[in-house]
Amino acid sequence: MTGIIVVGVDGSETALKAAQTARDLAVSLGATLHVVSAFDSDRTEVFGSGSDKWIVSDAGEAEKVAKSVANSLRTQDINVTYAAARGKPAEALISEAGRAGAQLIVVGNRRMRGLGRVLGSVANSVAHNAPCDVYIAKTDIAE
Repeated sequence: MTGIIVVGVDGSETALKAAQTARDLAVSLGATLHVVSAFDSDRTEVFGSGSDKWIVSDAGEAEKVAKSVANSLRTQDINVTYAAARGKPAEALISEAGRAGAQLIVVGNRRMRGLGRVLGSVANSVAHNAPCDVYIAKTDIAE
């Protein structure tokens, strides 16, 4: 398989575990790993004064998270790309996987038990709506 594996990250420990699983799969399959972080609004703030201004946006923060995780996963054995994608996490992953022509989406199993399972989870939404195969990585902590 020379293709693309998409994984979503949000800066959490469980998302990092899913990303590490996705990296291992990508290395084993000879695939490119595409790290995605979602953002759901166009909120932008400007800091500073005069000619010294910094613009901070939700999209910029999401891209920073994706880039940081992508850099932490990068090795000589794997091509890693990253992106920020607009939408709620499940929507953003599904959309980005379709845009990239991904063969696989990797998500963690966080919130797939108890009340979260009833109300829905990113993994559940992705599994039911993805344009490709979905791998659900065990990322929750044993209770």
